[in-house]
Amino acid sequence: MANALPMTLRVYRRLSSAAVPLAPALIKRRLKQGKEDPERVGERRGMSADVRPHGPLVWIHGASVGEVLAAAALIEKLRALNIRILLTSGTVTSAAIVAKRFPADIIHQYVPYDSPRYVARFLDHWRPSLALFIESDLWPNLILSSAARRLPMVLINGRMSHRSFPRWRRVSGTISALLSRFEVCLAQSRVDAERFSALGSRNVLVTGNLKLDVPAPPADFTKLERLMSVTRGRPIIVAASTHPGEEEILLEAHRTLAGFFPSLLTVIVPRHPGRGEAVARVIEGSRLHASVRSREELPTATTDIYVADTMGELGLFYRLSPIVFVGGSLVQHGGQNPIEAIKLGASLVHGPHVFNFADVYEALDSAGGARTAATGEALVKQLGQLLADPAARDLVVAAAERVVSQLGGALDRTLAALEPYLLQLRLEMGAADA
Repeated sequence: MANALPMTLRVYRRLSSAAVPLAPALIKRRLKQGKEDPERVGERRGMSADVRPHGPLVWIHGASVGEVLAAAALIEKLRALNIRILLTSGTVTSAAIVAKRFPADIIHQYVPYDSPRYVARFLDHWRPSLALFIESDLWPNLILSSAARRLPMVLINGRMSHRSFPRWRRVSGTISALLSRFEVCLAQSRVDAERFSALGSRNVLVTGNLKLDVPAPPADFTKLERLMSVTRGRPIIVAASTHPGEEEILLEAHRTLAGFFPSLLTVIVPRHPGRGEAVARVIEGSRLHASVRSREELPTATTDIYVADTMGELGLFYRLSPIVFVGGSLVQHGGQNPIEAIKLGASLVHGPHVFNFADVYEALDSAGGARTAATGEALVKQLGQLLADPAARDLVVAAAERVVSQLGGALDRTLAALEPYLLQLRLEMGAADA
């Protein structure tokens, strides 16, 4: 097989093999940055303290939190068929979310570094029966080694962004050699399907976006009641999943809006909780008063901005406020997933940069299910209108819920496409039981 590979992949395989001696230094640096779990660094080298369960094992891989959560409903369906799940991801935050929100029988592992030696060790240990890769986290050795073992692989919830597509077109032989190893590619949209086909995917189906079928995030109702009691009577805005550069705009918006709504509380939920202290410093530097959740502080009467820098509590804050600004959209990040907020009855405002969820936001905006704010002034206007007019909020929420209902169904279509593979697994399970 190696001779059939394009030169880029042959060079990549040699370099990734030769780089193995550098792994300890890389791990050391990532540990210092908080990007690795010191108890589980062996998993990055394909080693595991966990035992492979008996019978068929479906391996699901997603890059980080968003991909892992997108697979939650699918994982629940597979569990209902008594199929064991191995879930891999690459970030500490995603591992924490799995521990917090997924059933205990889901086996989570950090995906091994993409060296042939580490990948082989991982595959030797786990011997998966079926591999489902979420969206577009395509590690060459992981894919090529799996294909060499005749492991059936399916790309689910496939997304090829407008940024990534032209980059891959420039190395079309490389991406084609990887995508052609997948038996099926299940794409989020017609545009994604066309891009995957153009890049060499063999069998492409449009199944929709699994992130539209995610359940509403959970909340600890004791904590929610506590928050509601200390904020009762105050108008509240939640700024969810914010990125650097957005907090300053939000603080200015808060300052202006507080002139009209004097008891206004803005809750900022940084996309990466580790930024909480830095966000708090920006707030204090702007002469607004901050309370910080990771310090176990609650909002007080003098709190202007509440920094909710904890893991897995978005469901709490979506239930606290009827108005949500979805971050990653005032800066060139591409926007975060709006669906969970909609499922908890939020009226949405977002910035102009939403290419990560272009189809969803386009449908929401055209139906009146979300409001766009391209500038700080527009943000003040949109948030102010929603704060002042509960009827306007209700219209936005109702329109958003209709859009989500119309765009949903990806889970059922994905399961239908996977049915031949799941049938084979059930036959294997029956044979083993017999």
